[in-house]
Amino acid sequence: MRSISPRSLAWWIAGPVTIVFLLITLIFRFEWLPFFWPAIAISAIAIYLLSFFLSYFLIKSFISHKIRPIYRVIRKTKGADLLPDGDKSSQIPIEKIYEDVDDWARIKNIEIEKLKANAKFRQEFLGNVGHELKTPIFNIQGYILTLLEGGLEDPDINRLYLERAEKSVERMIQIIKDLEYLGRIEAGELKLDYQVFDLVHLVEEVFELHDMRAKSANIELKFSRKIDRPIMVNADRVRILEVISNLVVNGIAYGKETGYVAIDLMDMDKQILVEVADNGIGIKKNVQHRIFERFYRVDKSRSREQGGTGLGLAISKHFIEAHGHTINMRSTKGTGTSFTFMLNKN
Repeated sequence: MRSISPRSLAWWIAGPVTIVFLLITLIFRFEWLPFFWPAIAISAIAIYLLSFFLSYFLIKSFISHKIRPIYRVIRKTKGADLLPDGDKSSQIPIEKIYEDVDDWARIKNIEIEKLKANAKFRQEFLGNVGHELKTPIFNIQGYILTLLEGGLEDPDINRLYLERAEKSVERMIQIIKDLEYLGRIEAGELKLDYQVFDLVHLVEEVFELHDMRAKSANIELKFSRKIDRPIMVNADRVRILEVISNLVVNGIAYGKETGYVAIDLMDMDKQILVEVADNGIGIKKNVQHRIFERFYRVDKSRSREQGGTGLGLAISKHFIEAHGHTINMRSTKGTGTSFTFMLNKN
């Protein structure tokens, strides 16, 4: 909304004052008829100008008295020309002060919106952490209570429940480790160990790591097309293995029965484009921008059954960005999802 200047206010005040003067003159001084109209015209102009300049002076003085201290604070906050309490600020036109105050208010509103968004993100993050830790804690509590209530003496129960409790403890430890790891990455403490390696062999290694998991979900792990030669890249082998592994696990977790997770390696002159695609449940368009958030899950119940900490994609994003590239995702609900990123060729 556009602010009203002292000049505009003065015009608005001078008009009604002049109209009131005219009304009073018409009512009480009609006997001046021979000289009435010239006198009233000159008097009206004089009253209008006098009212304008008097109103303008008073309004400007009042506003200046109220706003200039605020303006000095704003200028100091912005770090520009630390104004003393002397006359330096009084030399600045009131219109310039209005502009600076409006700009300052607009910037502060933007900052407030960012703070609100950050606060909402922190709130969601803490809620997600609590939820992720609450599940294994409650499981452990349930197993221990069952053992204490007599299950410890039952050989068919005691070992089974102790093993389940141990798995829940492992899940908690993994969540905490991943959070600590992600914190170190975001703090810039990640150091990459560049080396030349065969990307085809690394993908085959990932397939071997997750072969049992894929078979249990009836999902095929494969190359999109036959690759009959080594593809050498220069990157951190351990980190890239983790990235591709996370994407494959993600494809298995959200895959359809008798579906697939396919990897393609495409030569792009000086780089290799890596694509990890599946024909799974896909992701709704309105939530795709959140897919790399920590703990965000497309299908919470389904992904928790598959295990994992919900941090794999967030970690993968940081790994690829640390290599100087970006990881991209495209997905269609009910059709499947594809992740792509680049690696430098040797």
